[in-house]
Amino acid sequence: MSRNWSLILVVAFALGFGLKSYLDHQSQVTPTSDGRDASILYGEQGQPVDIFDSSDPRIRVVYFGFTRCPDVCPTSLAMLAGALNQVGEEVQHQFRPMFISLDPERDAAADAHRYAQYFHPSIEGLSAPLEITTPLAHRYGVIFRKTELENSELGYTLDHSSYFYFLAPNGTLLTKVPHTLTPAPIVEALNTVTKQPQQTDKK
Repeated sequence: MSRNWSLILVVAFALGFGLKSYLDHQSQVTPTSDGRDASILYGEQGQPVDIFDSSDPRIRVVYFGFTRCPDVCPTSLAMLAGALNQVGEEVQHQFRPMFISLDPERDAAADAHRYAQYFHPSIEGLSAPLEITTPLAHRYGVIFRKTELENSELGYTLDHSSYFYFLAPNGTLLTKVPHTLTPAPIVEALNTVTKQPQQTDKK
């Protein structure tokens, strides 16, 4: 009898572990309503980019914004570029900086990439339909909304939160740095986050 119970417990544990692994995977990669992978965005020349590609061990530094942002986005990307220039190459090569547009209506992938490259050659500029970028942004607590602008050629702007999100290759949030007017907080994060245990075993 005890042997049977032991077998039952082993089977139950295996099933439970398998279910947990499946749910963990689902929480890391959320498909869109049309079945597309929510981690696939579009970058240079409109090419698809898997931002959580498990073969790339670099820590992602993600900033969500839009190219027509009048002040917050350019300031933030300038601070990120400044931070990247202040750390040594050995540290810099451990990171994959990304600018993800929240305004695909006006920011084509090529435009987002060109905008990001203006600040630093290592920053990837990415864009995708809102059904992809919205759940991705909400996953990390990004708040954004469209605000109509009367008597303006722009038509509208986006109000959005401003953080740098440091993510493990599988998308796990490691830390985040709020909007800053100096590169120092970003430099500190770049120098310390690599010392944390990384979750790279699953996507």
